[in-house]
Amino acid sequence: MTADPDPRRRTPRTDAVLADARVQDAAERLGRARVKHAVTEALQRVRDREIEPEAVIDHVMAGLPTGASSVRSVLNATGVVVHTNLGRAPLSSAAVEAVVNASGPTDVELDLLTGRRGPRGRGALAALAAAVPDAGAVHVVNNGAAALALVACALGAGREVVVARGELVEIGDGFRIPELLESVGVRLREVGTTNRVHLVDYESAVGGDTAFVLKVHPSNFRVEGFTSSVPVDGLAALGVPVVADIGSGLLAAHPRLPDEPDAATTLRAGAALVTASGDKLLGGPQCGLVLGDAALVARVRRFPLARAVRVDKLTLAALEATLTGPTSPVTAVLALRPEDLMRRAERISEALGPGLAEAVTSQGAVGGGGAPGVVLPSAAVALPPLLADPLRTGEPPVVGYVTDGRLLLDLLTVPEELDDALVEAVRRAAYPERG
Repeated sequence: MTADPDPRRRTPRTDAVLADARVQDAAERLGRARVKHAVTEALQRVRDREIEPEAVIDHVMAGLPTGASSVRSVLNATGVVVHTNLGRAPLSSAAVEAVVNASGPTDVELDLLTGRRGPRGRGALAALAAAVPDAGAVHVVNNGAAALALVACALGAGREVVVARGELVEIGDGFRIPELLESVGVRLREVGTTNRVHLVDYESAVGGDTAFVLKVHPSNFRVEGFTSSVPVDGLAALGVPVVADIGSGLLAAHPRLPDEPDAATTLRAGAALVTASGDKLLGGPQCGLVLGDAALVARVRRFPLARAVRVDKLTLAALEATLTGPTSPVTAVLALRPEDLMRRAERISEALGPGLAEAVTSQGAVGGGGAPGVVLPSAAVALPPLLADPLRTGEPPVVGYVTDGRLLLDLLTVPEELDDALVEAVRRAAYPERG
């Protein structure tokens, strides 16, 4: 007998491929529609004589993603602790567990003792209130910008809000504080100049139509030289509420961030309300915090727009676990010592070989609009810059940064338990022929 000259005659049927144990397992993880599409594409490649019929299943499995979501876990080796492009604050293991537990039916709005509806997210709100005892009441919304917008709308729609010109900042991706506030019906009364504002400027602007005075932490940048600003305690004497947007979500003063405003100090200085983000220096999930005077928080919470910016059960669970659980990764990173990071960099460089890697000093940053200008001494593994692309597109993706002709993998933001994974990722990128 002669061999079949056309291998396409051996093309398996779609249902036969779908019945394979590996393909069935993939369908359970990723969904039948996605897997069937991959099978159809593979069978077409057989008909086009691009692959052999016997390779169909291997081709299908190789082309399928590892998970049902396109979001990939990334190894952050940038040295930026709260990296906006990488999802800001990494959650603690307790917060991750809380999210998993909350993914099914929960008692988020049910009192299990009475069987009746209960306060939404009472555990998270209680934890937040305990973490900021200077606040008369607390509220949580879906992000920091929403917190400020909700406060402005609830307290100042149709009225004036007094704010220094130098604090009308852009908060990222083209969004600007003045446009955000004006979009909810607030009229801005700008005072001072870009670099200098005095108490008398505020005094001249405050009047019967003033809803509140807004104090905005500039984030992301510092204005130096011939400058002046008015602190919260000075603004608090004006006779109208002071709303302070501190941005980064630092709840209490931190010794490594002496110039970063925190909620407790700001409230004690006289702010009526503080707004902040939960996924920056707090180290929790994306959310916005409203802290302060109980009567004003109640107005904000009951304002109709509050429903539109409400947080879901997963956020509430992660926030509570962040506040009550073990030290968050962000807080832990701020406590790292550069000498310990250098020892790790030396071990990793030795494992990779002197011809490929070198341990060097580096400088990290808080990121995410927190502590602009603050340098976090660190250590990194220096590699040839041509490895940046294969590392970033590998598995797991490793994101570093190229400077002075070298790719630096900064260990400030790499958990120590992932050092071995980092070594293997670099080896795969540097020596792909070894498989």
